[in-house]
Amino acid sequence: MEQIKGGVCAAEGFSASGIHCGIRKNRGKRDIALIYSEVPANAAAVYTTNLVKGAPLIVTKEHLSNGKAQAVICNSGNANTCNADGIEIAEKMSSLLAQELGIGAEDVIVASTGVIGQPLDIEPIRAGIPQLVKALGDCSAQAAEGIMTTDTKVKEIAVSFEVGGVECKIGGIAKGSGMIHPNMATMLVFLTTDCAVSSEMLQKALSSDVADTFNMVSVDGDTSTNDMVTLMANGMAGNPEICDEGEDFAAFMKALNTVTVYLCRRIAADGEGATKLLECKVSGAESILQAKTVAKSVICSSLVKAAMFGSDANWGRVLCAVGYSGAAVDTGKIDVFFSSGKGKIEVCRGGSGVPFSEEAAKEILSEDEIEILVNLNSGAERACAWGCDLTYDYVKINGDYRT
Repeated sequence: MEQIKGGVCAAEGFSASGIHCGIRKNRGKRDIALIYSEVPANAAAVYTTNLVKGAPLIVTKEHLSNGKAQAVICNSGNANTCNADGIEIAEKMSSLLAQELGIGAEDVIVASTGVIGQPLDIEPIRAGIPQLVKALGDCSAQAAEGIMTTDTKVKEIAVSFEVGGVECKIGGIAKGSGMIHPNMATMLVFLTTDCAVSSEMLQKALSSDVADTFNMVSVDGDTSTNDMVTLMANGMAGNPEICDEGEDFAAFMKALNTVTVYLCRRIAADGEGATKLLECKVSGAESILQAKTVAKSVICSSLVKAAMFGSDANWGRVLCAVGYSGAAVDTGKIDVFFSSGKGKIEVCRGGSGVPFSEEAAKEILSEDEIEILVNLNSGAERACAWGCDLTYDYVKINGDYRT
């Protein structure tokens, strides 16, 4: 497997674009994106668990009921959520794009992100779609820009891998900075592959992967109303279609996981106001569930996040988060280390503190990527969760987000 360039356009037959159509007042910011497959593709998706769901999710779920799609359209700047005409607007976005592309409206995945509860005017979108289609090309980064809200960095990746002796590619773009918490979905992620995979196995792969990747990311404990992850597979690589588990499915799963883990890390690192990527690695657990529960609890702790912002090796906050996680752990067995590019330091052994250099710990925690290592010493299972530090800027950003 090899990381390559191209994002969602790396896979054969996929093109993308991103333009400013007028949803956002800032003309310098792209506010609508398109991903298109030359041929109809098998498709799968996972959606937010929030009971308040954006209209685009409802429409997309209906469109994907047959496991097929050929295009993705996504606007930023307005979530199209809690609007009386939301479904109508989402359907209109689909039909306008379908007409321009010459495909069926039911083959369009539609998504929106931005402010909740504000009417979305269809006119800028109507006027922009011809230009959006005309701009289609090897433009993954532009599409990634078009779906950004408070994100500060474009998030895209692609890898090549082999299935049945045939080279295949899979790529993705993502947006996610705030209102991110592990209750799938936790952001907008669009994935494309030229690997031939049946709709059923595509859904199985995505649902399985999400449990260990996007569901293990948290920035602020808020689960969004609009988030989803979609995956299109157009089969243009020419490999024998993957219709069941086996060596080929395992190779596809490995490639998918490589892409999703990368995007998880990028989303967490770009959390609103964040200065540091936090990665909590739990080992020695009795079960996967126990490991995940502990890892999530630590990464979600506001006190842990604040301590990491201040480069303060306050390991007691880590143990506190383990204790209230809901997992049945033997607290007398827990070891805790902090690690970064500047080294690794033990701060807790057997549930109690150990002498350590505060100066060395501060240097380790001053890096922009930090690992919080928790060993439960009770089994062989492990899990990982991703998050970020909690800074003054998070409050500033969300204090006037709407206005």
